[in-house]
Amino acid sequence: MRKKWELFEANETQIEELKNKYNINSLLAKILVNKGIVEEEQIRKFLNPTRSDFYDPFLMPDMDKAINRIIEAIEKKEKLIIYGDYDVDGITSITVLKSFLEERGLNIDTYIPNRIDEGYGLNKKAIETIAKNKYKLIITVDCGISCKNEIDYAKELGIETIVTDHHEVGEELPEALAVVDAKRKDSKYPFRELAGVGVVFKLIQALGIKLNLDEKQYLKYLDIVCIGTISDIVPLIDENRVIAKLGLLLVKETKNLGLRSILMSSGYKKIDSSTISFGVAPRINACGRMGDADKALQLFLSKNINEIDKLTYQLNEYNSKRQQIEKEIFKDALEQIKKENQENKRTIVVAGNNWHHGVIGIVSSKITDMYFKPSILLCLDDNEAKGSGRSIPGFDLYKTLQKCQNTIDKFGGHAMAIGITIKKENIKEFMELFEKYAQEEHIEDIVPIIPIDAKIELEDVNKEMVDSLRQLEPFGEANKTPIFLFKNLRIDSIRTLSEGKHLKITLKSNNTIIEAIGFNLGDLAEDYRIGDKIDVVGSLEINSFGGTQNLQINIKDIMRGLK
Repeated sequence: MRKKWELFEANETQIEELKNKYNINSLLAKILVNKGIVEEEQIRKFLNPTRSDFYDPFLMPDMDKAINRIIEAIEKKEKLIIYGDYDVDGITSITVLKSFLEERGLNIDTYIPNRIDEGYGLNKKAIETIAKNKYKLIITVDCGISCKNEIDYAKELGIETIVTDHHEVGEELPEALAVVDAKRKDSKYPFRELAGVGVVFKLIQALGIKLNLDEKQYLKYLDIVCIGTISDIVPLIDENRVIAKLGLLLVKETKNLGLRSILMSSGYKKIDSSTISFGVAPRINACGRMGDADKALQLFLSKNINEIDKLTYQLNEYNSKRQQIEKEIFKDALEQIKKENQENKRTIVVAGNNWHHGVIGIVSSKITDMYFKPSILLCLDDNEAKGSGRSIPGFDLYKTLQKCQNTIDKFGGHAMAIGITIKKENIKEFMELFEKYAQEEHIEDIVPIIPIDAKIELEDVNKEMVDSLRQLEPFGEANKTPIFLFKNLRIDSIRTLSEGKHLKITLKSNNTIIEAIGFNLGDLAEDYRIGDKIDVVGSLEINSFGGTQNLQINIKDIMRGLK
C-alpha cells in the first residue's frame, strides 16, 4: 500500500536551546519541539508531572451539585446504585467509585447492561428493575449524557440521577440532578478529553477535598484510573498524561489483587502503556464482548485470592474464545471481500450469519487497517442486521451515514467509528449509496501518512539514545512512539517469521549493523533481496528476547534507496 512519509522540519535554534538549557540530547529536544513543548513549565509537566498538576475538580460543571447529593447520601446511609458501561473504562469507573464510596460507609450496588441483550447506556427495563429494588439515586459512569428519555423515566419512577460521562453532548442535556461532563458547552474545565474513569477520579477528588480527607484517600486509585484511561484510547496529553504517568508507577506496585493477577497472567515482564493496551485491556474487554462484564468487575473488587485466581482464568478463557471467534469472522469476511471483488471498491460492507455482535467491531478495524478503506461488518439476524464500522482519517463515516439514512433503521457514533442497524432488504441499496458517497468524496485520493520525527544516521544510534526516549512514555493516542527515518541501508539478511506473517531483516550502514522487525510486513520479503539498498521508517527499541539486550528497529514502512 502506498504511504506518504512526512518528515518534521527541524527548528534547529529551538532544538539547540532546549538541548543546552535542559541538558537533554538532540533527539529528545527535537521530538519535544515537534510536539510544540518548548516552554519551561510545559517541559516540566510533560517529562515529570506531579500530583500538583491535577486541575481543580470544582471547575467541572455541576460538580458541587453532584458531591453535595452524594454527601447527603453518606450522611443518611442511603443505598444507591452505580450504572456503568461494559468496557474497561466503564468497569474501572465502577471499581473506583464503588470502592471509594464504600470506604465512606455507603451501601453500593452496581448495574452493567449486557452488551448483547441490552446494548450501551441506560435502558427503561433496567430502570424499572432499579425502581423495584427501591433505589432512589443512580450515578452513571462512562454513560448517561445521551440518555435523556431514560433519565426522565427514572424521575417519573422517583429516582434521582447523577450523570458522570465524557462523551459528546447532544443538543439538550438530560434533566438529571447533576451532569458532570467536561464536554458540556458551558464547561470551564481546562481539559475536555478525560476518559469516563478520569471524570470519576475528579468526582472522588472533589469529595475528598470537601470531606477534608488526606489526598492519599483518592490518589491511591490512580492505578485503576490509569488502566481505564489508557484502555479507552483517549489522548495521553495534559491531565490524561498526568493520570497515566503517575498511575503506571502505582500499577507496578498495585495493591489491587485482581489487577496484579491479570498483569501476571498477561505474560508481560515490563509494565508500560503497551502492557495495559495489549495485555490487560483485551482480557477485561473480552468479558463485556462475550456478555459477562460483571466477571471483570468482580476481579477488580475481590479480596479473595481463590476467587481472583478463578476469575483470572475465566477472563483468559473469554479472551481466547474472543480471539478464536474474531479469527473465524475475519476469515469469513476476507473470503466475502474477495468473492464480491470489494478490494477494488472504495468501501467494504460484508454481512454474515451467526457473527458475534461483541467482536465485529474489532474485525472491522482490522479490515480497515488492512485495506485502508472504511468498512462495515453486519451480523444477520432474522430480518435485521446489526453492525459496526470503522473509517480512515479524512473520511467522516458518521456524516456519510447521515446521507444514507433512508436505507438505515438507526445508527450512532462519530467520524471514525459507528454502530448501525439496518433491514436485510435494504443492505444492497445501502451498499450502493455508501459507495456512491465515498466516490463523491474521492476517497481513493486519501493516502496514509507516516509522520517522521527525525532522520537518524545508523552510526549514531546507541543504547543511551534509545533509553532517553523512555522519558516520553507513556505512549498512546496523541503521544505516539517516535518514528525515525534511516536512509540508504543495505540488506544483510532477510527472512519471514510466523509462517510468512512478519519480516525479519539485518540492516547495515558502513560498519554498523542493526536488527529490524516488521510486524505484518512479511509480504515485503518477496520484493527485496540481500544487497538491496533501502530507506526505512520505524521506531527504535531494545529487544530483550533470549536474555540479551539488542538495539532494534521496529519497521513501519520500506522504500527502495540508492543503488
